[in-house]
Amino acid sequence: MKEGREVIIAKAGTPVARPVPITSEKPERYPGSAKGQITIALDFNAPLPEAILKEFEE
Repeated sequence: MKEGREVIIAKAGTPVARPVPITSEKPERYPGSAKGQITIALDFNAPLPEAILKEFEE
């Protein structure tokens, strides 16, 4: 792979994986780039209704 050759991992003759090189490049981030696109409900921190809480307990 490092030399540019492709490697295919197979099981019983059927390809199952193709490893790819890890890139260390991280996409650039722009603080505030989603401004105006996201809204948070006023009751975001309100307790959940009992019916929903029971679903988590089962």
